[in-house]
Amino acid sequence: MAKAELKVMLLRATPDPDEVVALGARLCYAQADIESLKNRVEAADQAAFVARVMERGHLSVTEHASFTFAVEGVSRALLAQLTRHRIASFSVQSQRYVSMADGFDYVIPPSISALGAEEEAEFIREMEQMHAWYCRWQEKLGKKGESSNEDARFVLPNAAATRLLVTMNARELMHFFSLRCCCRAQWEIREMAWQMLAACREAAPALFAKAGPACLCGPCPEGKNTCGRAKEVKERHQAMK
Repeated sequence: MAKAELKVMLLRATPDPDEVVALGARLCYAQADIESLKNRVEAADQAAFVARVMERGHLSVTEHASFTFAVEGVSRALLAQLTRHRIASFSVQSQRYVSMADGFDYVIPPSISALGAEEEAEFIREMEQMHAWYCRWQEKLGKKGESSNEDARFVLPNAAATRLLVTMNARELMHFFSLRCCCRAQWEIREMAWQMLAACREAAPALFAKAGPACLCGPCPEGKNTCGRAKEVKERHQAMK
């Protein structure tokens, strides 16, 4: 058992996503055939055109580009938040088929670590106690593999780490970033979202140039509940370029 560390990796992306989006947008208004449009798009940099498409809100064409991420070192608490984004595909390590008898990694909230080494050690002891309870229930349930795991896992904490694959199209990712890169999002999913955004900006710079929380491009939509940290957010976004 060990403290889990967040890791995000962009596994696959639509090849030349900016070009695919540009082709989709041009096709809507062109009389030319597909081959001609394809050659036109590939012959020139499409960044400025994609920027205009985004400014006009023609976002349906961004759904042609998709991105698949591998994520590990995140908690089951994060998983519950992530799967609320329903225009996405998920594959998650199963606590039914994968036994935790040898231990499970866990996420320690920074707020607990900030209390000091003694409190963090107490948290770790509690994780170890939960693992002991899990093993005891596996034993009581006959150690029958998945049929025992599926009920023994009920004593595992939200802190238990997992790993997953998630695929979203560019439009859904922009929506995801607008909500989860916001400072009012929970700290763990916020950090994951920023790492995903950095990977997207590298793979499709024109498409994701202005992606992020709403305060990057206008007033905070939270109103009275704003975090008041728009300047800090803009500096972090700028540092990604």
